[in-house]
Amino acid sequence: MKLKAIVMSLAMVAMLFASCEDSKKKEAEAQAQAEQMRMEREKDSLLKVEAENQAKKAEMEANSIAAKAMGNSDLSTLVSALQAADMAQTLKGEGEYTVFAPTNEAFSKLPKGKWEDLMKPENKAKLQELLTYHVVSGTLAFDDLMTKIKESENKYEVATMDGENITLMEKNGKVMIKDAKGNTINVATNGMPASNGVVYTVDKVLTPATKM
Repeated sequence: MKLKAIVMSLAMVAMLFASCEDSKKKEAEAQAQAEQMRMEREKDSLLKVEAENQAKKAEMEANSIAAKAMGNSDLSTLVSALQAADMAQTLKGEGEYTVFAPTNEAFSKLPKGKWEDLMKPENKAKLQELLTYHVVSGTLAFDDLMTKIKESENKYEVATMDGENITLMEKNGKVMIKDAKGNTINVATNGMPASNGVVYTVDKVLTPATKM
């Protein structure tokens, strides 16, 4: 009888141990499953955020300064120049810029052969310097521009991304630019708002003091 009781006791212990082990196993499996689900939710969340960021980036680029220029047939020469100077991507990206964009007609007023010379690969640095002379950091909306010109007694100087200054003036309700060489350039009043700034067309190419 004692042997039988011992055997039964051992059997019960074994069953309890097995039950305990089974519970631990199930608990571990449940924890692993919960962790996997958490990781999958986190992954889905990250993918959603990435998709949203990509969509925002695509929308911004579609409405960027570069895109506005590409969509304007009067700025096709400028677009070609930006591409040759590796600047198109910059004007597609984040940031705030005011661009005074010479029209095709404006480029045609350059001295004969000058434009063709600037577009040569070996003159890429000069082309970049010329183009950055047409770009100002920050967004200058037309009304703000007129206010600043008035506040500066019709001589609003701003630094371009080339490092040289241009002077903005007003005449008969229109904005005009005086470049470093003293040339006067007319600015269109209907600036094109973009996701990363604004574009104004101008009727002449601005000439920096130390270039061209």
